[in-house]
Amino acid sequence: MSQPHPCLPSPWASDADWQQDPAPPIIWSVAGTDSGGGAGLSADQRAAATLGVHLCPVVAAVTAQHSRGVAAVHALPGAQLQGQLDALAADLRPRVIKTGLLASVDAVAAVARCVDALRRDGRVDLVVDPVLGASAGGAAFADAALIAAYRELLLPRATLVTPNRREAERLLGLAPQAGSEPELARALRALGAQACCVTGGDTLDPAAQDLALDWLASELADGWLSLPRLPSAHHHGSGCSFASAAAAALARGYPLPDAVLLAKMLSWTAVRDGYAAGAGAGPVRPNPGFMQDASAMPVMSFGDEFSPARWGQVLRGELPPADFRPGLYAITEDAGRVAELASGGRFSQIQLRIKQADAAVPLRGAIEQALQGAQQGQARLWINDHWQLALDCGARALHLGQEDWAALPAAARARLLQPDVRLGISSHSLWELARARGLAPHYIACGPLWATSTKQMPWQPQGLDNLAWWVRMAGRPVVGIGGITTRERLQAAQASGAAALCLVRGLELAEDLRR
Repeated sequence: MSQPHPCLPSPWASDADWQQDPAPPIIWSVAGTDSGGGAGLSADQRAAATLGVHLCPVVAAVTAQHSRGVAAVHALPGAQLQGQLDALAADLRPRVIKTGLLASVDAVAAVARCVDALRRDGRVDLVVDPVLGASAGGAAFADAALIAAYRELLLPRATLVTPNRREAERLLGLAPQAGSEPELARALRALGAQACCVTGGDTLDPAAQDLALDWLASELADGWLSLPRLPSAHHHGSGCSFASAAAAALARGYPLPDAVLLAKMLSWTAVRDGYAAGAGAGPVRPNPGFMQDASAMPVMSFGDEFSPARWGQVLRGELPPADFRPGLYAITEDAGRVAELASGGRFSQIQLRIKQADAAVPLRGAIEQALQGAQQGQARLWINDHWQLALDCGARALHLGQEDWAALPAAARARLLQPDVRLGISSHSLWELARARGLAPHYIACGPLWATSTKQMPWQPQGLDNLAWWVRMAGRPVVGIGGITTRERLQAAQASGAAALCLVRGLELAEDLRR
């Protein structure tokens, strides 16, 4: 098993918390103005405010446009752009810089110099939205020299680049439809970008025409991001909003895949709630409530896996409800203890978790003993990890971690998704929750809730706020796990609405609660 990447928890602040933040994170947007108020710095400001960050608008270009198209683009003189950057660097240091319409090689070079200077004193992320042409009206903003400047100066410095398909093709010098979204994203990473998300919701596959699909390629996670395709005609500023939301989420400390998923949630709901402001495509409208909107929770694939039919069923709520009885969930590595745990009705679920098999107790024998012991009561027995042997022994309830699932061949995944198998999946972050959702398992585990010493964990504790958010957004039963060692912690976690809570070192709490 490969070593997982350590990363931050997902800090699900409430809208009220963000509005009252005494020192909101600072981001800069170096982009163009939109005289119609739909895209560019106007859209950037709305997205940033929705995520509660302070955005400094740096004008790189001025456009003459309305809802039906762009009449003219005027690049700001280099000295005027440089003056804005120098002024901000002296007082309002950014956590993230986001670029939009730059419109000149001088502007690209100025941003590159500024990023290098700021990074000498600490971390500054760079989110590049390569605005190379207008979606409405067909105006082209970029010639060959400007595209070369993007390739040579911005992509090697980019934390994240968010092109749509056509922008990705132009940056790579490819003909239209010359490559798939994963191929385009990986090629842009090869040019130096740390991560790439090919946005726009379009795909060439006819099987996925009812889905809005983006592709993320990053160090922590690769995969398709999927939500239902929206019929709204009011989508002006959606790309700007996506990139600005990702920048704002990075500034708030979210890991990059989580930041991208939040950007998809914000931009999807903003398109859904867009409105007419002229005769053409109207602007999108971000809403701070997007983080609590379960319909905006995407599904994410495990790498190149492509299952649009199943994702559509998950997103539309068409799959049968999970067969999962709520209650307490015991975890033990001792197969001989399963019979005791299964008796008396204290636990609704029991898991046999043997990470390192004892040479004196063959693994097959332990699983068979646990299965026999589980027959002493009404609790369901789940076998962790050893899925093939468990199936051979007659088990039909399995729990897997996400790295274990990702390592399975396609045939094994298909077997574990058959109706005769019940599946539980671990999750520790927003992107792992989105991947677990795509499998529609019988439950999704959220943890660790508190620091735990029962196993090595690269994840910081999620806490009860995250657990309650999982319950709201997952669409499947949620099981809380990690650090539930006291009666007070157990009762606090029960108030979150989780379907079950796991006890490992705190198994005696089940008996304590019965007294």
